[in-house]
Amino acid sequence: MLAEPQEHSRKVLMVAFHFPPQAGSSGILRTLNFAKNLPANGWQPTVLTVHPRAYEERRDDLLKDIPTNIKVVRAFALDAAQHLSIRRKYPGFLALPDRWSSWCLGAMQAGLAEIWKERVQVIWSTYPIASAHLIGLCLQKTSGLPWVADFRDPMINGTYPADPLQRRMWSWLEPLVFQHATRCVFTTERAADLYRARYPQAADKCLVIENGYDEDAFLDNLPSRQGVPPGDILILHSGIIYPKDRNPEQFFVALARLVQLAALRGRTVKVRFRAPVHDHEVAALAQQHGLAGIVEVAPPIPYRQAIAEMMAADLLLVFQGSQFNTQIPAKIYEYLRTGRPVVGLVDKTGDTARQLRKFEGVALADIAEAADIEAVLSAWFTHPHADGASRAFNRAAIQSYSRKAQAVALARILGQAAGIAAGRPADVSRADACTSASTENTGSHVVPRHD
Repeated sequence: MLAEPQEHSRKVLMVAFHFPPQAGSSGILRTLNFAKNLPANGWQPTVLTVHPRAYEERRDDLLKDIPTNIKVVRAFALDAAQHLSIRRKYPGFLALPDRWSSWCLGAMQAGLAEIWKERVQVIWSTYPIASAHLIGLCLQKTSGLPWVADFRDPMINGTYPADPLQRRMWSWLEPLVFQHATRCVFTTERAADLYRARYPQAADKCLVIENGYDEDAFLDNLPSRQGVPPGDILILHSGIIYPKDRNPEQFFVALARLVQLAALRGRTVKVRFRAPVHDHEVAALAQQHGLAGIVEVAPPIPYRQAIAEMMAADLLLVFQGSQFNTQIPAKIYEYLRTGRPVVGLVDKTGDTARQLRKFEGVALADIAEAADIEAVLSAWFTHPHADGASRAFNRAAIQSYSRKAQAVALARILGQAAGIAAGRPADVSRADACTSASTENTGSHVVPRHD
């Protein structure tokens, strides 16, 4: 049960495209859980999002998780690919800064109305998508309020975005965010460092609140192995597979080799890719490597059912290639909370590998090296169960990544932003924010810059 809002709560307007009933983005959970837990920390949110028609995929199961005391304002919005295209083709200017740019005008009008009516003290917006930060920027410049810009991923990163017109637009928008935002929050230290180097004049603005897990999703939730006979082994990857940057091909090469060597020791194994989005590509790769009888591509299921499936898996897989070295998939925190064995198929120099090394009983293999993956899988098939000591250590260590702890961290940052705008010293310094979080045992990961 969520705590009631504190008396005399301050007000924050949260601008977020990804919010229930949207389906397919783990970013929903970051915004939803911030909104759920901020009232207990002195901040009453109003969520400004889009009309559900703008979502390509919708699922209603998380709507019931929106507390009744949270106001949700849904602005007019269209998806250019769905509503303004002919055979999925549409003029490029309709995708500036993204396919959902149509919500900018309505969101500006609705956002300003909420700012005046609710006496909002801080604006918060989250990327992806880019238009959310464009709205945050416009609201900040119009109202003069402090603005906290949340980056679940880097905006301009390597060759992304690839479209030249879109890249030019983002190259205009991104520096304006760092010029006008009071604080910029990232999900990994490496992403924050990337932007500290890119915008040194804004380095002191850059903080980190990592992704995490929702403890409520695990309470009264029972493991579920639907479709897996008793005694069979379930190896699970839950979530999006990118054929290039979360490429399972070398995993399939290694698995096929183990089958050929009879290394599965006569056991029946099912490798399930739950909601990989690129279903046909994953299935085709499995077929190509002779694994069609082992690999299953499964459709999306409601969030709590997905958690129950993770809880029942014999082995949980993470895929994260070098293109995503500054990012950590949110699912790893849910994986670690289950207490089940985890194998990370990663670039070992990336942030995902760094984070997984903090926990016991987690094996890492190079995502691009079939021999390395084969060795790790072979070792797991020989000793498939995590020891009790590792489970106990991980259960204790993962508590600091709960969404409630992260809401404490965000509330502290919102307080800093409000204090700066009022001409007062920030209520906690960047270093003190990290220290006090640790001292209070909240586990809030507000990470200061390391010079």
